[in-house]
Amino acid sequence: MRYLLVILDGAADRKNAELNGKTPLEAANMKNLNRVARHSLAGMMYPIKKGVAPESDSAVFSILSYNIKNYTGRGSMEALGAGL
Repeated sequence: MRYLLVILDGAADRKNAELNGKTPLEAANMKNLNRVARHSLAGMMYPIKKGVAPESDSAVFSILSYNIKNYTGRGSMEALGAGL
């Protein structure tokens, strides 16, 4: 079975004056995303544990089954991305 994970990291951000006081998720035209969701199994999960709001990088690594206890922070990933 194949899986596609759509991670809307930051979509439920803070309300923004440039978006007429809406969050990016509220302001988005999500016609295509809504269509995908209608034909999919959708859900919500707690990537670390219920009640814990992790940083986005830790959450994504946890979703991808990486043990975050071994994760020292995003610096190494940013350095790799910068070609260092």
